[in-house]
Amino acid sequence: MAGLIETSDIASHIGANQHINLSTARLIELALRNREGELAANGALVAYTGKRTGRSPKDKFIVKDAITAQRVAWGNVNQPFDPNKFQTLLERVQQYLRGKDVYIQDLYCGADTRYRLPIRVVTLHAWHSLFVKNLFVRPSARELLSHRPEFTVIAAPDLEAVPSRDGTNSGTFIITDFTRKLVLIGGTHYAGEMKKAIFGVMNFLLPQRDVFPMHCSANVGSDNVTALFFGLSGTGKTTLSTDPQRRLIGDDEHGWGSHGVFNFEGGCYAKCIRLSKRFEPQIWNAIRFGAVLENVTLDPETRLPNYDDDSRTENTRAAYPMDFIEHAIIPGMGGHPKHILFLTADAFGVLPPISRLTEEQALYHFLSGYTAKIAGTEAGMGKEPEPNFSTCFGAPFLPLPPKVYAEMLSRRMREHKVQCWLLNTGWQGGAYGVGHRINLPYTRAMVHAVLDNHLDHIQYEIEPAFGFSIPKSCPDVPANILNPMQSWQSPEAYRAQAASLANRFEENFKKFDVPDAIRNAGPKARY
Repeated sequence: MAGLIETSDIASHIGANQHINLSTARLIELALRNREGELAANGALVAYTGKRTGRSPKDKFIVKDAITAQRVAWGNVNQPFDPNKFQTLLERVQQYLRGKDVYIQDLYCGADTRYRLPIRVVTLHAWHSLFVKNLFVRPSARELLSHRPEFTVIAAPDLEAVPSRDGTNSGTFIITDFTRKLVLIGGTHYAGEMKKAIFGVMNFLLPQRDVFPMHCSANVGSDNVTALFFGLSGTGKTTLSTDPQRRLIGDDEHGWGSHGVFNFEGGCYAKCIRLSKRFEPQIWNAIRFGAVLENVTLDPETRLPNYDDDSRTENTRAAYPMDFIEHAIIPGMGGHPKHILFLTADAFGVLPPISRLTEEQALYHFLSGYTAKIAGTEAGMGKEPEPNFSTCFGAPFLPLPPKVYAEMLSRRMREHKVQCWLLNTGWQGGAYGVGHRINLPYTRAMVHAVLDNHLDHIQYEIEPAFGFSIPKSCPDVPANILNPMQSWQSPEAYRAQAASLANRFEENFKKFDVPDAIRNAGPKARY
């Protein structure tokens, strides 16, 4: 293939001045000097991403070639890209960056040395270099001497593609090439694209090594037993796993191998809209010098962050190293879990706050990956909530067919006798706009009850709409909130809403080819 460059040598062909593996303080100095961001009163570097304040899933591609053609689940999520067009775009990116300053970080993805992926990230902005330095695993000085990247990410945010020429859908592009072992990113300043691109790489590579890649957070209790929290953005993965009573392994991406669970990352990427020191003290205290705040508004005089301001986006973020969290486990590794919690923010007010799942229900809801989008948080949404089904709680990042990941979960649940739960962090007493969101202290109390095994020997009742087993009591939680129907003023309105949501589950699940036992573990709403 003409012009093919070894992954480890790509960076040597880019940039007039290369700033390699700079320290945190130096990157902040350069970001401020370059006017890439501003300093908050708490010491964090604040950067703004312009029109792209979140991921761009319609602009994400995988190069279709001999390595990927038969393995990737092609479709709307995994869009194929022509290898020759990728080569042409790569040459254009290299030419664009040739006369510019670039920032290079050599890092690892994966805390477990048996499975970690050496990566190199090349960025045009110092704040992006600080972001990846915070988010990935940082090599020691000794490890840097022998570090040789197996995958490279090149981020050129100000370079936009021309769809008619380049084969993209817009000026933005996030393209992964598994032959060249390279990710190209352009047309977007949103830093999360870099970390999620490498997550997608791990989701392709690790199943070949019998490691289950997961979009989940993880922590460990005083008994040294690991717990996993699966969920989409906004459901509470970071908030609930960053618990003062437990030790954090990681807040977003993990692998589950023969020795247990390990964090892919070396930092956290926390949503901080309406962040509260009272309810999320560890995250609050982690936002200090060295952290990056993304799209958070500052008071023009005091420079204090306004975490309640969503004028730029609801998706405000904080990126900080793991060691900014008190008592975090470094390196981020733990044993095999005994409990898995699937998190959903049900804005329809139907699902119980906590439900115990059978194995078949667990696989049904893992494949469904349900939460709800709230009106006003995304452009084009109406006044009503919308269901959001994301397979395996991470469809945008999963290159392989869903059954690959579901079978890995099923095998590990049986092998390690894992109990799965569904935790609703959303609404009760009515849908969004009528009901109210479940209080975080109650949600934390339910998590603690699960992980401390306090729900093992109590009475349960079957919730009729979805067939869930819901506890009749839970320590430190009012009994009347455990059954969702009891929190609605009108049982008839609840039944209608439950039936409507059940129908949406069933319609979404038609695309899966699964055994009848799993399909029949779905909703039971038949009023």
